[in-house]
Amino acid sequence: MRTELDKGPLTRPKTVDLSPKGRGEEGPALWARRLTLAGFALFVLTTAGAIQLNSTLVGIAATLPPTPNVTMLPVSVAVTDRDGLLLRPFTTEDGRWRLPVDRAGVDPRFIEMLIAYEDRNFAEHDGIAWSSMLRAAGQFVAAGGHVVSGGSTLTMQVARLIEGQPTRNVWGKLRQMVHATRLERYLGKDEIIDLYLTLAPYGGNIEGVRAASLAYFGKEPARLTTAEAALLVALPQSPEARRPDRDPLAAQRSRDMVLDRLVAMGALPAEEAIAAKREPVPVARRDFPMLAAHMAEQAVKAQPDARTVALTIDKRLQDALERLAAGRARILDPKVSVAIVAADIGSGDILASIGSAGLFATQSAGFVDMTTAVRSPGSTLKPLIYGLAFELGLAHPESLIEDRPTAFGAYVPVNFDGFNRGTVTIHDALTESLNIPAVVVLDAIGPARLVSRLRRAHADPRLPVDTAPSLAVGLGGVGITLRDLVSVYAAIGNGGVPVSLHDGIQVQEKRQHAAPVLDPVAAWYVADILADVPPPLNGSPGRIAYKTGTSYGYRDGWAIGFDGKTVIGVWVGRPDGAPVPGLSGIVGAAPILFEAFDRLGNRKAPLPRAPAGAILASNTELPTPLRRFRHPDEDVVARDAAPEIAFPGDGVDVDLGLVSGDISPLMVKVRNGVPPFTYFANGAPFGRPDFARQNLWEPDGPGYVTLSVVDAAGRGDSVTVFLN
Repeated sequence: MRTELDKGPLTRPKTVDLSPKGRGEEGPALWARRLTLAGFALFVLTTAGAIQLNSTLVGIAATLPPTPNVTMLPVSVAVTDRDGLLLRPFTTEDGRWRLPVDRAGVDPRFIEMLIAYEDRNFAEHDGIAWSSMLRAAGQFVAAGGHVVSGGSTLTMQVARLIEGQPTRNVWGKLRQMVHATRLERYLGKDEIIDLYLTLAPYGGNIEGVRAASLAYFGKEPARLTTAEAALLVALPQSPEARRPDRDPLAAQRSRDMVLDRLVAMGALPAEEAIAAKREPVPVARRDFPMLAAHMAEQAVKAQPDARTVALTIDKRLQDALERLAAGRARILDPKVSVAIVAADIGSGDILASIGSAGLFATQSAGFVDMTTAVRSPGSTLKPLIYGLAFELGLAHPESLIEDRPTAFGAYVPVNFDGFNRGTVTIHDALTESLNIPAVVVLDAIGPARLVSRLRRAHADPRLPVDTAPSLAVGLGGVGITLRDLVSVYAAIGNGGVPVSLHDGIQVQEKRQHAAPVLDPVAAWYVADILADVPPPLNGSPGRIAYKTGTSYGYRDGWAIGFDGKTVIGVWVGRPDGAPVPGLSGIVGAAPILFEAFDRLGNRKAPLPRAPAGAILASNTELPTPLRRFRHPDEDVVARDAAPEIAFPGDGVDVDLGLVSGDISPLMVKVRNGVPPFTYFANGAPFGRPDFARQNLWEPDGPGYVTLSVVDAAGRGDSVTVFLN
């Protein structure tokens, strides 16, 4: 090619004699002219190449993704406990386990080993280690255009991870270098390390050192052994080929290679490396934590844009109570579930929330969160009923009350076991969970007042639509959740002051000067009585104040209790609401409650002492008005009524199978009256005098029969029925 400065013909240049004798007058001028032309040509070529390279680099830079801050990366949402411990992570939208992590959460020794092995000059270079690049280029040429070693710095590896593109070719490597230079310009070294810790691949859908440590070692990366750290250094170089869950031998070889190189570099003592090699590599992936599964799902739904959601849960207690619930459910019945809520009385923090006996327990519908399910509370509201009577001055724990058949219009409550105790103290009526005295007291204070106080305790009682509270509320005729009941008992344990339970999912509105649920003396009276409730076989008396409950039809078993610091509620039953024969609060739920308190550890605290104003006296020492409970309107309560045959009804036909031959005995049930009772069929007594309010009679054949009953006072009732 000819230039503007060389118009002569393009011919082979003449040989020039550079010896002294061959140089004439034109020799120096000709040499100078040729040097000038060569220099200019080199300048033109260099400039053109630089312009072309610069244009290429500018083009690459224009296509690079934005420089991310580690807080901008899409990561798995991590739900943590009150101390920042991981409860449950969720995968990213594309199904990856990439947990948020930074240097503060990683063992410093791992970072030291990573830099020593991957990029010794990380602190000094600006993204590119030119000595390593020259070595890699030489190997590339010697191998005939095949990449032997990459020469990548940690910054270049981060650039590749951000783009997600392979770089085992010259063009990709050039692009990676440009990207690394820009990362170094806009980010600090610590931020680049944080990006690597978050994005490094570890096989399958595991990304980042935190997810890898949990998946392979079952622990956070804050404390790693030398062997564990070496394995985490080795895996990202070839994450699929070295996956320990697929090829443990390959994983071990790569780990040992890292250890040997660190020893050769002087970055690791030989003795430590030898000991690390003896440590076995994991052979399977571990499950990620899944504690407080129901609450964690609610938290993520409530804060969909959060990277980390902190709950009030105590991880240690949550784990212990989840194991307890699962173990007890297996003993009871495969279709039975268990729910537990534990809370701090002083702060209202929910420390544990177990929604079921296992999230994936299909037979017991483990996906249903029974801590928020509306169910019948059975007898668990009785403490609040008596507490209101104490507050209103109607009774004292040692006040006497009658446990005898009592009718309230058409509503005639009976005790759970069908027996009546006669005259008892309020204390004994509550500890023995007698139904009739509780309804008598509720009638005196009013069902509407009870429901109002439940709402003061931040509970949400559910009544049938368009109905007013009735006396049935006191024995479970209302819908309520386990969390609501825990809130009610927390208020009793807090001296009557309402406790707003919260879990960290939503910000709770702080109420100033909230109306009390009970006054302090009434609340203490209730707690003192509940401390005397006989414990189950696995419990010790007096440790906690607690109450059990069983809903109608054996559908729900409850046990809720508290000590001086913590309140715990337990529900047992079937999520579908089906009956569970033999289920009761004292048999099914109370043993779980006492075991739950056993697992509180150093959170245990004694029950509070009596407040000022409490009357500590026997019945005979009480003021006269408090010695016996008296209904404010005695005429409203029909006391000492005559016996009445409740079943069968007068004039009805009863099919006992007498015609078909499949004969069943007739059950006769009695309400009111004073036991023992004598039963008659057509004037002839059957059975024997008994305190039971039901008796069986076997007829001879079909036809009419007159049934009668006489109580201890000589009062009676009769019905005539037709049997077939």
